Amino acid sequence: MADTLDALTQALLDAAKRAGADAADAMAVDGTSVSIDVRQGTLEQAERSEGIDIGLRVLIGQRQACVSSSDVKPDTIAQMAERAVAMAKEAPEDPHIGLADAADLARDWDVAALELADPAEEPDPAALQEAALRAEAAAQSHAGISQVQSSSAGYGRRRIHLSASNGFSGGYTRTDNGLSCVAITGTGSEMERDYDGDFRVFASDMRSPEEIGHQAATRALERAGARKPKTGSFPVLFDERISSSLIGHLLAASNGTNIARGASWLRDAMDQPVLPDVLSLTENPHRKRMSSSKPFDAEGLPTAARNIVENGVLKQWTLDLAHARKLGLHSTANAARGTSAPPSPSVGNVELTQGDKTREDLLKEMGTGLLVTSMIGSTINPTTGDYSRGAAGFWVENGEPIYAVNECTIAGNLRDMLRRIIPANDARTYLSRVVPSLLVEGMTLAGD
Repeated sequence: MADTLDALTQALLDAAKRAGADAADAMAVDGTSVSIDVRQGTLEQAERSEGIDIGLRVLIGQRQACVSSSDVKPDTIAQMAERAVAMAKEAPEDPHIGLADAADLARDWDVAALELADPAEEPDPAALQEAALRAEAAAQSHAGISQVQSSSAGYGRRRIHLSASNGFSGGYTRTDNGLSCVAITGTGSEMERDYDGDFRVFASDMRSPEEIGHQAATRALERAGARKPKTGSFPVLFDERISSSLIGHLLAASNGTNIARGASWLRDAMDQPVLPDVLSLTENPHRKRMSSSKPFDAEGLPTAARNIVENGVLKQWTLDLAHARKLGLHSTANAARGTSAPPSPSVGNVELTQGDKTREDLLKEMGTGLLVTSMIGSTINPTTGDYSRGAAGFWVENGEPIYAVNECTIAGNLRDMLRRIIPANDARTYLSRVVPSLLVEGMTLAGD
């Protein structure tokens, strides 16, 4: 199949050249996915999809256009190229677009070392259904669970190949395995829910369905009787389950797209402190068995580990070629793309320095405040960093959670919040984003 994808991308490049393109790159993605949902002990939904998508980007001078299709017939490929060239001729000029220099392209990568694809056979749908049923049964075995909203298992395999007229050609295969369960306690206005799940590249790394079901039920039962917290200024502890969302706002603000537009609260923060001095935020695209690992980016540049924040100081934007040129910098090899759009910068595996205290230690330090375990909605001002989000979790007094909380809002400013975060040591190192629980002092809570 890899040979077929290679041939398809080369056919797209050849067609683009015949149609009059100055340069071009092409992508082919072949995928298979299976998903199973069960409810009340029976199969509720089963889906399987297979397909191939192809995409072509052509450049005419400093103009570009992208087209895509799921039809791989030669006539369609020729029509795609002709349409893309016609569109590019009408597109506005962009002085920053262009393929990578041949001398900068990735070479001699080792895909096998990254372990991006599980060599095991695709799981039988019956096996996926059985796993989902086992998770559901484990959750329902807990007294007080009124229903299991969903229990789902899935599998996917994708083969990706990228070729460009600058001489680059490369591809790899990815797999993913997933299982999740959502449990509910109570009824009507007293209803509360929570979940657990596991998502891995290798099926052998998955936690058991029973563990996932029991965890979902335990979390839901802990939320029984939730009510609004107090209003005022209190410390907030972001649980490890959702703490990566806080770091995600920093990653978004340091993305070259937002920096180049001037629409980021970090636009003037290069070489300035953005985290506590003892913390660093690193990206490593070569971690084994990670869904975001890759040997090269979507422009064929070699990926490498880098420090986004080092000892609290912002050191790099996240850049593809076009935004790097616009900012007068070099690409950080973070280009990502689909078949229907040009590359744009995107970050993959990141890790925040962990602390030396447990989550329970931080709860004791906070004394009275809010432990946040889930969030809904958001109002984030990308230019100022003003932050406001709906939250749920547990009210803490004397370092101990005493009742579940819902329907509250937490607010602050990201620049100030991130500068005073205190990390725990509980990050799950098998995740793509390794971020521990984070304590933030002095946030505004709106409850009763």
